[in-house]
Amino acid sequence: MLDVLWSVASFIVAIGVLVSFHEFGHFWVARRCGVKVLRFSIGFGRPLFGWKDRQGCEYVVAAIPLGGYVKMLDEREGEVPEALLSQTFNRKSVWARIAIVAAGPIFNFVLAIVFYWAVFVVGVQGWRPVIAEPAADSVAAAAGLQAQDEVISLNGKAIASWQALRAGLIDGVLDGEAQQLLLRRADGSELRAELPTAGVSAEPERLFAELGMNQYQPPIPPVLSEVMPNLAAQAAGFQAGDRLLGYDDQSLDSWQQWAQWVRANPGELVTVDVQRGGQQLQLRVIIGQQGQGSAVTGQFGAAVEVPEQLWQDLRAEQRLGAGAAVTAAVAQTWQMSKLTLRMLYRMVVGDVSVKNISGPIQIAQYAGFTASAGIVSFLSFMAIVSVSLGVLNLLPIPLLDGGHLLYYLVEAVTGTPVSERVQIIGQQVGLTLLVLLMGLAFYNDIMRLVG
Repeated sequence: MLDVLWSVASFIVAIGVLVSFHEFGHFWVARRCGVKVLRFSIGFGRPLFGWKDRQGCEYVVAAIPLGGYVKMLDEREGEVPEALLSQTFNRKSVWARIAIVAAGPIFNFVLAIVFYWAVFVVGVQGWRPVIAEPAADSVAAAAGLQAQDEVISLNGKAIASWQALRAGLIDGVLDGEAQQLLLRRADGSELRAELPTAGVSAEPERLFAELGMNQYQPPIPPVLSEVMPNLAAQAAGFQAGDRLLGYDDQSLDSWQQWAQWVRANPGELVTVDVQRGGQQLQLRVIIGQQGQGSAVTGQFGAAVEVPEQLWQDLRAEQRLGAGAAVTAAVAQTWQMSKLTLRMLYRMVVGDVSVKNISGPIQIAQYAGFTASAGIVSFLSFMAIVSVSLGVLNLLPIPLLDGGHLLYYLVEAVTGTPVSERVQIIGQQVGLTLLVLLMGLAFYNDIMRLVG
């Protein structure tokens, strides 16, 4: 229950900051253009509390924290006193209206740059880009890559962390171009390799498996530190302190090897060789299962203690000075914006599943997880969401900022405003698309929870 409350609170903080800054962009530019702002609302629905400033603008925090809006004086929404006509939105030049509408998404990109700047200055914690043994039928294996190879550069760009490698590979696969790697072997020698991407799925869940580029994990000793109650391990008689030696005449070198086999074999009866103190014994266990349908995986019901020193040599940190962090933050925001657009395009053409669309439930889970991990993780999460908000709001869909920008750009070119009938039809189409998108996002969230 505490985890749920923490996730909800983190979600409200994140969305509150991001939406407030987006709407402040509209608000700030509107006032600079001489438009009277009537209401600045964070959230939708019934106002929880609010206040007014000296210029008569009402500031409101509403009950549904899934967005916000800035209401400006506009003759299309009601009669306006003659003395205030010069302050109406609809009477401003088309370029002023374009600036006001574009300011919201632009402020989201600016906020992302600020967050990324802070992250780079504080220091990004991560893992060195060291790969595990590629599967025999993978692209990486065919290219000659081996376990514990470290990626030094990708397509001529230095790679400092596993996270940077993942983002670069996703971008490269979307390009459809062969990826040029510079590797450092475990013995210190260097190797150049090429990863062809033709035919590799752009689906993130399958991309890295097909490439054979998985993160290296140092072998964890298969010594049980805890046996969970009422699960398969306890029912079979396993105890804390047991060392797993092998299963069904297969020697066991690490906990990861056992965990991988368990996940792939729900319901299997297996004989496990165990060392307990000074004796060896065999225990027969029926692997449990978790999940539903095609998402069913095996479950053993025990845990091991991970010696922290195993991971020390794999830790990486990227920390920049204030000046260099500005350049890096702008580059990171640009890369994430391009990647977001390209993934959306791949979803539209069917190359990437729409199951990747997340709704408020999963976003709240991510918010809670990253907030628990520390301020750097939470700022990185908010930067990604801020970029996503900026990109999505610029899509030429009626009701979104991008839809309004499309109307005003047409007006700027033709010299004539888009007809009211076309705008009404556009609003109906836009509303339908947004309702379908929100429904899909909620459906995906629910399926992740039950699956």
